[in-house]
Amino acid sequence: MNINLTVFFEDPFWVGFFERIEDGKLSVCKVTFGAEPKDYEVWGFVLQHYYKLVFSPSVGTETRQAADNPKRRLRNARKYLVKKGIGTKSQQALQKQREEMKTEHRQTSREEREAEAQRRFDMKQAKKKKKRRGH
Repeated sequence: MNINLTVFFEDPFWVGFFERIEDGKLSVCKVTFGAEPKDYEVWGFVLQHYYKLVFSPSVGTETRQAADNPKRRLRNARKYLVKKGIGTKSQQALQKQREEMKTEHRQTSREEREAEAQRRFDMKQAKKKKKRRGH
């Protein structure tokens, strides 16, 4: 399992972007921090809330083996920090998560609407029965 956290400024808030690669599958989660978080605040957030995060559905991806040379690792880490934006695979995973949340929201709202209509119908039926019975 490989997990990356990228914190960047997306006007007007600071955003954390978690990327989790497990068994060649990429899933992502986006967290809005608000004001610029300090290092210890980010670390505390990760420790307290990581298991509560809702990750997107997995998208297939290729993983590269890290180089053994520590200087090369340091150089690559610097390049990664300088690089701006979110990878396209990550964007696809986020889009997939948004679509699933949208369909889930539509279904729950439809069920609530139908339940409310049924409740109103039952109330009308009860009122009709009460009128027929008399006092």
